Amino acid sequence: MPARCLSLPLKPTAAPPEPTLRQLRIFEAAADAGSFSRAGDLLGMTQSAVSQQLRQLQDELGVRLFDTTTRPAQLTASGQELLRHARSILAQVGVAIDALGSVAGQVHGQLHLGVISPAYYFAPRLLAAFSERSPEVNLKLTVGRRDDLLLQLAEHRIDLLFAGYPPAHAEVDAEPFARHPHCLVASANHPLAAQRGLQWSDLRRHPFVFREPGSSTRQFLEHLLHVQGLQVARSIVLQNNETVKQAVVAGMGISFLSAHVFQAELRTGQLVVLDVEGMPKWLDWCVLHRRDLPLTPISQAFREFVLSQGAGLIECDMGR
Repeated sequence: MPARCLSLPLKPTAAPPEPTLRQLRIFEAAADAGSFSRAGDLLGMTQSAVSQQLRQLQDELGVRLFDTTTRPAQLTASGQELLRHARSILAQVGVAIDALGSVAGQVHGQLHLGVISPAYYFAPRLLAAFSERSPEVNLKLTVGRRDDLLLQLAEHRIDLLFAGYPPAHAEVDAEPFARHPHCLVASANHPLAAQRGLQWSDLRRHPFVFREPGSSTRQFLEHLLHVQGLQVARSIVLQNNETVKQAVVAGMGISFLSAHVFQAELRTGQLVVLDVEGMPKWLDWCVLHRRDLPLTPISQAFREFVLSQGAGLIECDMGR
């Protein structure tokens, strides 16, 4: 008799877990807020609804995403890994949605811009000018330190960044759009305020107001002092441009600041730019974006606007 083959029905394999976009958005909000109740406030949901969605997500994935024994709640290792992918997925969805709007001839959605602190003094001007052209775009601005903002850019939490050139290891593209002058400034009644043709050595006997260690502005100043072979007295160390500026106005010493920071005080005569040989020093303002993701139509439109119009909109006076 010929051999017969028996065909046995295959067992259906279990479908892999498929988190919904809504669950990923809720998870991202809870991870960023560190609190289910705050995430609910941000999303217009109750805390119990957020907890239910996250519990369902954990059950479907078979892993714990949050350590709820800590306050605020901390992500587990699995939660950190999911957050990295969730941000990338949601960013890709945003690109797709914006692209569909672009096909329909519309530019709408949200643009989240990060800026280092000196750019805070002109970024709203650029956003306002762009908003006149594209009123359907919702704009969000985050101010922070460069390294923190580069991390947010890498994690898809901001779309674009205003800063100087990034470190070589950063996976971002940087396009210059304007010059960024830095000046030595003092109060209007400082002994050197009215003098012309100052040498760096003339600053030796006068106290300086420094930014905190790690600040790029402080690093720039320390480099200049090193090149000049100059040691100066340090009267005080302060945490941000605004407090440094106010200390200079109060007569506490000379400082080194981005010219964008002190425009109002220069116009009112509260401080002056010292006429020191080789000053001001110039850097570039750049618009930074990720390499791993194409720009959304909104980001692309804002990038093109900044590259073509930005320099003219952020011009500043240097008092000479």
